Amino acid sequence: MSATAQPAGGDRPSWAPPALDTGRMEAALKSLELSVRGRLDGLLQGNHLGLVPGPGTEPGEARVYQPGDDVRRMDWAVTARTAEPHIRQTVADRELETWVAMDLSPSLDFGSAACDKRELAVAALAAVVFLTSGGGNRIGAVLDNGTGPVRLPARGGAAHARALLRKVAGSPRAEEGTRGDLTRLLESLRRPPRRRGLAVVISDFLGPTDWQRALRGLGARHSLLAVEVLDPRDLELPDVGTVLLSDPETGKQREVHTTPVLRKEFAAAAAAHREEVAGVLRRAGCAHLVLRTDSDWIADVVRFVVARKRGWSGGAA
Repeated sequence: MSATAQPAGGDRPSWAPPALDTGRMEAALKSLELSVRGRLDGLLQGNHLGLVPGPGTEPGEARVYQPGDDVRRMDWAVTARTAEPHIRQTVADRELETWVAMDLSPSLDFGSAACDKRELAVAALAAVVFLTSGGGNRIGAVLDNGTGPVRLPARGGAAHARALLRKVAGSPRAEEGTRGDLTRLLESLRRPPRRRGLAVVISDFLGPTDWQRALRGLGARHSLLAVEVLDPRDLELPDVGTVLLSDPETGKQREVHTTPVLRKEFAAAAAAHREEVAGVLRRAGCAHLVLRTDSDWIADVVRFVVARKRGWSGGAA
């Protein structure tokens, strides 16, 4: 459940994603594109699987094994010839097909910091769209606001990328009391089978983790990236006395007094759920990026990408 609150639109910091007001949608999306390209362009050049660095399908050069390397990539012929462990590097595919599972359920229509979670989710989508487009790459999406999946076909080109982002940003919000279904969303991305590529899941991952089987099935064919969007009120309650808690996906409300004991129990339960989600994603082989409504989201993306690249090249412990 979340404390009912909304960010102060006039007090947005410079790093916050733009407000998705219907009357200024085009200006907001243009501003978002400039922000992404201005701060991230060039970061992923030459790496089609940049957000989730991983093996391609074409064999590359061999190099000396380093602790942390995937032993499945051992080059036994070179190892036997040199008497020193080597792994075979691979070259990323020339074209990448990316599919995004976009959770727009009512729990994302909430925010207590610089923006609401839905706006942050659209910003995350913008980063994926603009950084994986070009070079013959294609991107498509399946979005669900709780009323059923909507499929946007995968195509290439800048015009399609902008149209896809505009369609997602302008999608209607579901009425309060509409329950999201992440399992259904992932299954709609999984079937029918698509060519191997990158599958991105953008959600706040609230509620039961009964979607893990669908995610593992998706990961059997695709590289996976999960973008978890969070608000501070998802993690802890403020010390404000009496507060109205509301679950937007059931419509249930409850007025509670935020005593120290209640705040401690709420924070412990929230931390346990976040740990459970992280464990499920890790076991599915899914890269995990956490974005918060009270943090510079582009800086967080940069740190994530740099860490992933360093880890893949053997430069991280």
